[in-house]
Amino acid sequence: MWIAEGWKDYELLDCGGGEKLERWGDKLLVRPDPQAIWNTRRRHAGWKRPDGRYLRSSSGGGSWEKGRLPGAWQVRYQNLTFQIKPMNFKHTGLFPEQAVNWDFAQERIRAAGREVSVLNLFAYTGGASVACAAAGAKVCHVDAAKGMVQWARENARASGLEDAPIRWIVDDCAKFVEREIRRGRRYDAIIMDPPSYGRGPTGEVWKLEDNLYPFVELCAGALSDEPLFVMINSYTTGLAPSVLTYILETVVSRKFGGRTVSDEIGLPVTESGLALPCGATGRWRGDR
Repeated sequence: MWIAEGWKDYELLDCGGGEKLERWGDKLLVRPDPQAIWNTRRRHAGWKRPDGRYLRSSSGGGSWEKGRLPGAWQVRYQNLTFQIKPMNFKHTGLFPEQAVNWDFAQERIRAAGREVSVLNLFAYTGGASVACAAAGAKVCHVDAAKGMVQWARENARASGLEDAPIRWIVDDCAKFVEREIRRGRRYDAIIMDPPSYGRGPTGEVWKLEDNLYPFVELCAGALSDEPLFVMINSYTTGLAPSVLTYILETVVSRKFGGRTVSDEIGLPVTESGLALPCGATGRWRGDR
């Protein structure tokens, strides 16, 4: 498992009973987590007095008990700054486990010794976009939700990257990639974090198990002649990391060579010393 161990402003204090206790800066949150199915004694005092707790509803969805929680605040990861805002369906606008993938992307970009262009698809609030721009890459950030793209711009501004070479695109990812291929635009690296299920702006249905493989095939056509890396992240329950390896090997490696490594990503748990699994990532890199 690749574990995001470099945080100072975020900490997974404890988890169990279907919930996790987290520190975001100086704020304590309790949120549901489907992986934390074990029942352990909750020793940490934060369980009893969090600044905010997300409670699921028996009829679906849920709501925040915010207590002392502000509407927004900031956390930092290395030289990056992110806006945190409690959202519907338990989210905060940031997935801290993704820091292991930001580190990987930054290392590849800095070691390239050349200008690198990155296409970030299903880019959400821009954690990977900001990290790649901070490493010196030119970035194209694409998401279908206008509000998420605006939030990503806020994160870039907070990180001192307001003038960095980032293109902010509100569009359906597949349609955008098709147009980029027709325009002859190519990218040295592609990052994607596709949803398990979703609908496009005109009602198109996206199902990961049906659409991921042809989508990766499409994206391979947008890679430059000497691509640096392709990274796929998935939060789909039951999807083994080896599935991502198989897709990347059969689509990208067949065309460009290189190699793929896939694994779970996770967060260290302070109370137990163990790690909470938080999805899977496949990484293809253009070297052997």
